[in-house]
Amino acid sequence: MLLPVLLRGRLTDLRPRRPAMHLLRGALYVVALVGFIYGVRALSLANAYAMFLSAPLFVAALSRPLLKERASGGNWAAILVGLAGVLVMLRPSASGFVTFGAFAVLLAAVAYALSAIAVRVLTRTDSTASVVFWTASLMTAFAALLAAPGWVPLARPHWYWLLGLGVLAAIGQYLLTDAFRSAPPSVVAPFEYTSLLWGVGIDRLVWHVLPSARVLVGGGIVIASGLYLIWNERSLPGAAATLPSWKWAAEKGRMSRRVSGVGDAAARKQEGDSS
Repeated sequence: MLLPVLLRGRLTDLRPRRPAMHLLRGALYVVALVGFIYGVRALSLANAYAMFLSAPLFVAALSRPLLKERASGGNWAAILVGLAGVLVMLRPSASGFVTFGAFAVLLAAVAYALSAIAVRVLTRTDSTASVVFWTASLMTAFAALLAAPGWVPLARPHWYWLLGLGVLAAIGQYLLTDAFRSAPPSVVAPFEYTSLLWGVGIDRLVWHVLPSARVLVGGGIVIASGLYLIWNERSLPGAAATLPSWKWAAEKGRMSRRVSGVGDAAARKQEGDSS
């Protein structure tokens, strides 16, 4: 995570400009992690993961009051339909839905959604490297404090798995942060629904199992609602003006460097001509 910054000699990129927001995001990530792990222990993996898929819907829903971003009636309809899809996968009953496990996963989904919105706020002032570095560092510190009272030494073979997990998580976090910098949360979040497809593929490849028809139908509803959110964002009357604005924000640094390079070349050419 630090290697690219060190190689470029850009340690100043790690300076946090909103320390309180970094602390909040680190705490939210720990809540999401603890809630999901507890949910997996109490529920089946399929049920826990299906409920956690509601997180992108919460992102889209909370972007309106917290970030003052536009949300049409169609968006709200898609969010409700997506939540209905999650309920189809869970097949809730009066005795099985309101459990500590289900509540923990739902809390994890809300915490994750809030952390995604915090990314949108942080990337207005902080670099991607800064957001990733401080989120990972603070999450590690908070998690270590929680784990310290009941710490169990890690077995040697587990270190390789943890190292691989850490590398993949750092890459994923960096790309996700850059995505939220480049586009509104309501546009980025629905792409996370593709994780259901990855989950089905990994289940089949590693454990040789396939999800039930109920999970496939509910997952299809959730993914369809997410894709509708993307389509609806692009088809709104003001989308043509709004879309280029955040695309320009994403490309601004690269374009300004390119313009600067052209200016330097022109200056050198003028200098050569005058000599």
